[in-house]
Amino acid sequence: MFEELLEYAVKNGASDIHITVGVPPTARINGDLVPIGTDRLNTTDTEAIVNEVLGKEHLEEYKQRGEVDLSYSVKGLGRFRINVYRQRGSSSMALRVVAPNVPTLGELGLPDSVAELACKTRGLVLVTGPTGSGKSTTLAAMIDLINTERNCHILTLEDPIEYLHKHKKGIVNQREIGYDSQTFATGLRSALRQDPDVILVGEMRDLETISTVITAAETGHLVLSTLHTIGADKTIDRIIDVFPPYQQQQIRVQLSTVLQGVISQTLINSCDGNKRVLAAEVMIATPAIKNLIREGKTHQIVTSMQTGGKYGMQTLDAALAKLYKDGVISYESALLYCSSEEALMRLVDN
Repeated sequence: MFEELLEYAVKNGASDIHITVGVPPTARINGDLVPIGTDRLNTTDTEAIVNEVLGKEHLEEYKQRGEVDLSYSVKGLGRFRINVYRQRGSSSMALRVVAPNVPTLGELGLPDSVAELACKTRGLVLVTGPTGSGKSTTLAAMIDLINTERNCHILTLEDPIEYLHKHKKGIVNQREIGYDSQTFATGLRSALRQDPDVILVGEMRDLETISTVITAAETGHLVLSTLHTIGADKTIDRIIDVFPPYQQQQIRVQLSTVLQGVISQTLINSCDGNKRVLAAEVMIATPAIKNLIREGKTHQIVTSMQTGGKYGMQTLDAALAKLYKDGVISYESALLYCSSEEALMRLVDN
């Protein structure tokens, strides 16, 4: 039964599958939840699926913690990211389909300035957005570009590993949190002793990880990571707010020194409803932006971005206006995601 669900997901272009008691297995296709059949799952069904999927170590972790993350592969079908969790005394599962090949940044619809950020040799580049906005895929595309073009050592810390990277011009070592290293923070501390040129940190979850990421970027590495924030200005505020007040000015100074750019993205249904397309805000850390960060004037960043096109910057509203004018998304969809209806109308009219 489980592999049949995976086959359905791949065949129908689903991004996710949900398995839980009381409803049929449910797929997320182009952002909408679609039941697979009419038979409702019971506790026996979900427990059988969990026991089929989890190996001994994962099963033990699940019993102890009530949740577990893992990657899962089926030959000839693909790779999947799975989260198994307990709710109301029964097992549930959220499954994410991982594309078989790493797409290019161009195929994702990202501007050239994102590739330029990936080509930096040091500093911090952040990819942000809500859950399910394609952050992992964007990071994988950036890593693949670096791997193709640079003779370097790339070290990734992921939870779990999604895309598998082959050695190309670079060497890629991928470590899974919970199995190859206990936490992002401990893995990152070890990474600094493993002669990396590029470090990918799957998620900056806590103060210790964020602090170590900044240190790694300060010491001559290119560090790529993610946050669940929307907008470059809010991303910077989120990082600074993690620290106690007495440290915040120091962090502003450090961040202004190491930050190279922030890509904040979301996925939107296309006009025909057959796919989801990426709309991305891109902030490049120019001297003016760095100064705003250092002085705590993050509320002025969007204004600076609006006039920063020559540096490769674009606001989310500008990205939405372009997608609408190109006939990719509807005006209603653009309105739904824009930060300012007035700004969107002005950009559409230009």
